Amino acid sequence: DNFTEETLKDTVAYAHLFAKKVYVALNTLVTDKELPDFLRTAAYIRESGADAVIVADIGAATLLHRHFPDLPLHASTQMSIHSACGASEAASLGITRIVPARELSLPDICSIVENAAPEVEVFLHGALCVSHSGQCLMSAMIGGRSGNRGECAQPCRLPYNNGYPLSLRDLSLASHIEELITSGVASLKIEGRMKSPEYVYTVTSIYRRLLDEGRNANKKELRALADAFSRNGFTDGYFVGHKEKNMTGIRSTEDKEKSRSLSANTVPQRHPLTASAIIKSNENVKLTLQLKGKEKAATATLLPPDAAKSAPLSAASVKERLMRLGATPFSLSEDDITLSFDDGLFLTPAAINGLRRECTDALLKASRQPVTYEYAPSSKENGSPVLSALFFSPAQMQAAEGFFNERYLPLWCLSESEDTPDGVWLPPVITDKEEAAVRDMLAAAGKRGVRLALVSGVGQIALAREYGLTPVGDFRLNISNRESYAAYKKMGVSSAVLSAELTLPQCRDIGGRVIAYGRIPLMLLERCFIKESFGCDRCGKAAFTDRRGASFPLLRIYPHRNLLLNSLPTYAGERKDELRRFSLGAHFIFTVESESEVRRIVGCYKKGEKLPFMTRSIGRSRSPEEKERKGQL
Repeated sequence: DNFTEETLKDTVAYAHLFAKKVYVALNTLVTDKELPDFLRTAAYIRESGADAVIVADIGAATLLHRHFPDLPLHASTQMSIHSACGASEAASLGITRIVPARELSLPDICSIVENAAPEVEVFLHGALCVSHSGQCLMSAMIGGRSGNRGECAQPCRLPYNNGYPLSLRDLSLASHIEELITSGVASLKIEGRMKSPEYVYTVTSIYRRLLDEGRNANKKELRALADAFSRNGFTDGYFVGHKEKNMTGIRSTEDKEKSRSLSANTVPQRHPLTASAIIKSNENVKLTLQLKGKEKAATATLLPPDAAKSAPLSAASVKERLMRLGATPFSLSEDDITLSFDDGLFLTPAAINGLRRECTDALLKASRQPVTYEYAPSSKENGSPVLSALFFSPAQMQAAEGFFNERYLPLWCLSESEDTPDGVWLPPVITDKEEAAVRDMLAAAGKRGVRLALVSGVGQIALAREYGLTPVGDFRLNISNRESYAAYKKMGVSSAVLSAELTLPQCRDIGGRVIAYGRIPLMLLERCFIKESFGCDRCGKAAFTDRRGASFPLLRIYPHRNLLLNSLPTYAGERKDELRRFSLGAHFIFTVESESEVRRIVGCYKKGEKLPFMTRSIGRSRSPEEKERKGQL
């Protein structure tokens, strides 16, 4: 179960007793209707005394910084930050720490540390997504369970082409602790979602020891990490820059048996207290409890005690009552109690218990006071509806025959086209070491008269503007609410394609553009699976087929990353009148389609007709094939 308001406050207070920080994950995409509840949740997280919240939604981050400026914000890896430029843009939103993409190598990480203001937190150990985080739509598109909203059904762990090519081994950087210590990163992150307390204890204690001793793991420690949980071993492929097939692994029966053999270690720690009590005639009763070795203390008082008519208090009975700390996270020994005491007095046991309870409650009190805030939603985007299309080849663009207001080609394909498009699509990932080559291509695009740039991340907006190109947001910005749209507009984005996960009514409430046609890219893959699994001669013809027979084409993008495309295209031709009525623009994505198919799709859309093959509708699974696959997930 998730935390309630009370259990979160108790947890934060408990952690703070031991000088540990608590960061609460709010790294989900948020819809407009959910934003008021999101802010209410953030308010009680702040009141609980939590030390930071982890966010992924740009609009949500903007709201939090506006309403709760004293609540530190950390950018989740779901925000898809992979460069110093992206980290710097995140800082402009009030974000103080970023968790960059897990696909980065050590030099990539060091470059961000050296060139960006926010602190950097790096994933150290745990499960790896095969897709770039925040850029996976597979579970959402084929199963209705959004990975961007914490509901991933893990279709990457299922078989494809009679194997498990998309199932990655867990990450472990236990052999690179010395490099991490000298890298300048501020924090190391262990992925432990849905893991057992035994797993958390085993893995965390090993890494704590390695950090304290400033060394890499030995063979015994590596074996203990694998016994705790692994998928046929670990990988450090991204970190060391070896993106190879041996990163793949599945959970074997032997792996599961080793994990089940972990010894339990879930005994809660207790913080020792010192106590000072005054019980004297004609003087208020006073109890002070203090965290041993620390300044934090709490005091409670009562009216002076009565004279005893029978059974007067004894020092031993008072001490025994004070030491009854039960389910609290405290301990108190008799030697740590100072008692100033007169004989012949009387207090009820309930009175002593009440004093003790008042003090322990005060020691656990939240560190922040409630604040008032008033949420006023941003206005809907009301720009003129645009017909735009991204073509993955110049031949496709020519086949469209002037139907679109804005035509985009991938930046790296521009040199192959005699016709100059209106815009270029920037690579979804641009690391610092790749930026120079991208800058050269952008300069060439500007000289040719290209005026627009379809951008996929916060770090690309300023880069496009630097070369005189107007940024237009791709669906990869994951815009799911008006606040996100407004935040990107403030950064310089002129208009944007909305998240592919939204329903048409949700899009209507935001404005902008929707994907009206296209095999939506489900995964952005760091490795070239085409080369690994099929060979370079199959580039443009490779596909993964699942156990139900659905085929997911693979497409190579710059420099050697892959897109995994949906088996079915999304299509909204039969709903074009709704798009027009809602003042929504339409965006097309042509990937593996031939020129004749492009002409046919455009022709059907003009007439508002169905396509002569199976498609899916905006915002929901539609076909019997997809409904069956959803059940299998």
